[in-house]
Amino acid sequence: MTACAPTHTHHSHRPHSPPRAPRRRLVQGADVSASIAVFLIALPLSLGIALATGAPLQAGLVAAAVGGLVAGRLGGCPLQVSGPAAGLTVVTADLIHRYGWRTTCGITVLAGLAQLGLGCLRVARGALAVSPAVVHGMLAGIGVTIAVAQLHIVLGGSPDSSVLANLRALPAQLAELDPAALSMSALTLTLLLAWPRLPGRAGRLLRRVPAALVAVTGATVTATLTGLVLPRVDLPSWSSHALAGLPEGPGLGIAAAVLTTTLVCSVQSLLGAVAVDKLVAARPGPLVGRSDLDRELLGQGAANIVSGALGGLPVAGVAVRSTANVNSGAVSRNSTMLHGVLVVAAALLMVPLLEWIPLASLAALVMAVGIQMVSLNHIRTVTRHREVLVYVATTLGVVVLGVLEGVALGVGVAVALALHRLAHTRITHTEKEGVHHVHVRGQLTFLAVPRLSRALHLVPQGVHAVVELDGSFMDHAAYESLQDWQNTHTARGGTAELTGRRGGVRSSDPGPSAVCRCRPWTPWRNHQACFAQVPSTPVTHELARGISSFQRNTAPLVREELARLAREGQQPSQLFLTCADSRLVTSMITASGPGDLFVVRNIGNLVPPPGEEHGDHSVAAAIEYAVDVLGVRSITVCGHSGCGAMQALLAAEPGGPATPLKRWLGHGRPSLVRLAGDHGDRPRLAGRPPADAVEQLCLTNVVQQLEHLRAHETIARALQAGALELHGMYFHVGEAQAYLLDGSGDGAAVFEHVEGAAGEEAEEEAGQETGTAPELRSPV
Repeated sequence: MTACAPTHTHHSHRPHSPPRAPRRRLVQGADVSASIAVFLIALPLSLGIALATGAPLQAGLVAAAVGGLVAGRLGGCPLQVSGPAAGLTVVTADLIHRYGWRTTCGITVLAGLAQLGLGCLRVARGALAVSPAVVHGMLAGIGVTIAVAQLHIVLGGSPDSSVLANLRALPAQLAELDPAALSMSALTLTLLLAWPRLPGRAGRLLRRVPAALVAVTGATVTATLTGLVLPRVDLPSWSSHALAGLPEGPGLGIAAAVLTTTLVCSVQSLLGAVAVDKLVAARPGPLVGRSDLDRELLGQGAANIVSGALGGLPVAGVAVRSTANVNSGAVSRNSTMLHGVLVVAAALLMVPLLEWIPLASLAALVMAVGIQMVSLNHIRTVTRHREVLVYVATTLGVVVLGVLEGVALGVGVAVALALHRLAHTRITHTEKEGVHHVHVRGQLTFLAVPRLSRALHLVPQGVHAVVELDGSFMDHAAYESLQDWQNTHTARGGTAELTGRRGGVRSSDPGPSAVCRCRPWTPWRNHQACFAQVPSTPVTHELARGISSFQRNTAPLVREELARLAREGQQPSQLFLTCADSRLVTSMITASGPGDLFVVRNIGNLVPPPGEEHGDHSVAAAIEYAVDVLGVRSITVCGHSGCGAMQALLAAEPGGPATPLKRWLGHGRPSLVRLAGDHGDRPRLAGRPPADAVEQLCLTNVVQQLEHLRAHETIARALQAGALELHGMYFHVGEAQAYLLDGSGDGAAVFEHVEGAAGEEAEEEAGQETGTAPELRSPV
């Protein structure tokens, strides 16, 4: 932290006013072009989805406008475009069939209120806990239902509300197909598939026009020019548009309808927001903030309330429009809102043009969307993760039973599969070249303990055994069983080695050797120097992987403690001044956690004497801040073995350019002078002489820097008042051994060896007396 410079309150002249920031345009050009692209996609799709549900066609336009304006303004994902979604088609069609249109609008309002409640409870992240196989299966089932239903309109007929009924009626419909409707549907599908594949430079320019718009426009123009007689879009006057009514029907049925609509709208919108974040992160150009999922749920709830009240379809985030918005270069939520304004303008001004569109063309468009919802990429993904059973069960459940029933079936299968994997553990015993191998594949829980014991008892006494744990978790019962066998086997002259696929498995027990029952901040047991393992891997990727590991493994352990520190502020008890050497991990060698130490690191753990900082006052500022502001009770100067700064001091030659490093190491010259003095006054390690001149200088430097500390006025004042203690410490990296300076550091200073046993016994006794886990603190 840095202290603020004092502010001068007296001025001899009027201070300059800050420069005026350049005026920023309210709407960026990229947002305008993106909104037009999204509008051209949304217009035909909104009409087509309304047609597929059996709702008034204006309801699709109302939902598109409300999704753009309300969800776009209030939602937490700036670039996600909301509106009537294909994933809601089956749900809405079933509601209209059962309860009528006005009651369906009332159910949409209630679903929006439910979404507002969920958003206020901040449970949006919980929706992402649903297995992806269930979500993909739900969308696939909805896609199959849409495609089968719209196929009847493509052939010139009308669909039934049931998928099975539509399949049974398909042979009769094929016998009575309408050539005009079929030809316009075929033309729509041909343009829809061929337009994105136009070759050459001209093709690249033409592909900027959305394929959906081209397909519907082409079919409309062709049907008009050829004079085909077939059903077309019929938009009644807005004056006769039906608004929401009070839900009428059995209470349990209405509640189930609200729950289904809320579930599908929320899950689709939240998953869409996560997908939009990934698209934005992958594209070049200006960055856009990550989605606030709870706010997105609130925005979707508000949009559904408004859409339902105005007689519109349920609203959710739409993948096709959102992708087009991101790919068109949108930079803010203005693009989404402008698309809503354009939909409103079209609904009011383009009614005569919209009524020329053949219904068969819209049905073909929606049927293509339904087919695309059965994604081969999703099927490959769930197959690779061995969740194809969940995917198939959900898909069939949605097709045969309904959306809510299908999702419940998928969740049930997913839970059953997870329990099966947890309980199914394969344990084998083999012998190769005199070494007995016990291979455990799967999670090692209490259910597998009998089979584990049988396999371990097949290992003869006095031999070398290797237990390979090919899993990610081991519970307490399995841990105790494995440890008891290992202790017995080694006591009878054998040797045992425990290995894991990732260098060790996570255990629910810290092990008998761990006296302290606190959980570690850093998982050092499984530590692998990943930054040094693969030199060709970019460091940024390794950094991201490390941060991801922290968020996944360590953040849950420290979140509560860091939240407390954020509320109360930092109150460290010690200032720990040490070297910047990467091998010196202060939290590890002092067994400390967040908020315990105020750490200052520099090359050579140097403390410039007062008046000799030469422009670098960072160490003096940190000392003043730690003592006067934070009120630390002790300061420790810690040196270490193999210090590069001390090696540079010993090898330094006079002359040469005065680089920043040389100027900084100049603060270590008093240590060299002290080293050249009386040999009897040189600091030493208890029990052995220093290994070489570098280690001797490291010890001497710690004592010298303590003298520099005492010369600072802040330190001297605190020492005189008895409010501060100074300590010296030396850490031998190769031996992982700490030494503490005995006494004040005057005369022949001795660094005492710090034993682990006494400290552990004291901590264990303290924990037994209080009945709680002893708190981890620095040994100094």
